[in-house]
Amino acid sequence: MKPSVQCLGQNQSVCSSVLAKLTMITVLACMNSGVLAQDFDAGKSEYQSSCEACHGQDGKGKGPLSTELKAPPADLTVLAKKNNGVFPVMHVYEVIDGRQAIPGHGTRDMPIWGNRYTVEQIQTQQALRNRPYFDPEATVRIRILSIIDYLDRIQER
Repeated sequence: MKPSVQCLGQNQSVCSSVLAKLTMITVLACMNSGVLAQDFDAGKSEYQSSCEACHGQDGKGKGPLSTELKAPPADLTVLAKKNNGVFPVMHVYEVIDGRQAIPGHGTRDMPIWGNRYTVEQIQTQQALRNRPYFDPEATVRIRILSIIDYLDRIQER
């Protein structure tokens, strides 16, 4: 045991240097991961997964599926312009949650985006995962408000 203690004593400055470098790397890695988390845009992600196929990457209604539809998708970048410069938050919320019917979105029984924005779907997912502590209504609200926030940011002003 004594040789290892002696060895540790002789290499203490080396160990301290290595420990300092590892600490620095860990701090930098944590700072970097924070930047990545800040770069994530939940609204854009929701938009891409639920709206982009029809409304297009830029929201102007020219998505890859737009030509397959009976009626052309709306240009989502001019919602505020068409509403006297005010983004119609409640109207958009009600379109997404199903209170305002849009024929191109399908029936409420089978909307184009499935049940992603319904409380029942969230409750079913949570039951399957055995996670009763999540609030399904809050989850749906967060998803919808994320899309609304993104749509507000892409408005032509």
